[in-house]
Amino acid sequence: MKVILVNGSPHEHGCTDVALREVEKTIKAAGIETEIYWIGKQAIVGCQDCRACAKDGRCVFNDKVNEFADLAEKADGFVFGAPVHYASINGTMRCFLDRLFYSAGRIFYLKPGAVVTVARRAGTTATIDQLNKYITISQMPLISSCYWTMVHGAVPEEVAEDKEGLQVMRTLGRNMAWFLQCKEAGAKAGVPLPEQETRVWTNFTR
Repeated sequence: MKVILVNGSPHEHGCTDVALREVEKTIKAAGIETEIYWIGKQAIVGCQDCRACAKDGRCVFNDKVNEFADLAEKADGFVFGAPVHYASINGTMRCFLDRLFYSAGRIFYLKPGAVVTVARRAGTTATIDQLNKYITISQMPLISSCYWTMVHGAVPEEVAEDKEGLQVMRTLGRNMAWFLQCKEAGAKAGVPLPEQETRVWTNFTR
């Protein structure tokens, strides 16, 4: 089994990285393989609503989004981490997730997902709410912790001092590992996947 932890910060070894590595620690301790994927600091264009991905199964912009989608196909669980910018998710991560889930949402079906956010002071709950929406629209089991999955600090050294926040991260990692082990045990026992209905699309106009 493998969990990919996505660092959506422009800083590869910044505050978000500290939080993700604390989550990674307890996932690894359970014997599950991990990988931290940094989306980088280059601009990622937002979704153009061209809908070509519905035909091709990939985004027309061949950048980090398609690169990650290829990795995600073989992964079993995900943790998406993002810093708070102006009381909400940072722009690059927002564009990355919009295009990823729009073009490749099928690959996340029933794979557990979790979210992590970091702020100096405020905006964390709004950002968690934004991140959770990608998971819950994709039929991904949402992994939670003993508190909202946030840490605080303006620099990595301050995040390392947030003892409660780091405990929340470790608990999140254990919960992710436990869920994956339960899912694997269920598959071995022959528990079938849920029945899927053909999607129905309705608008609120008549």
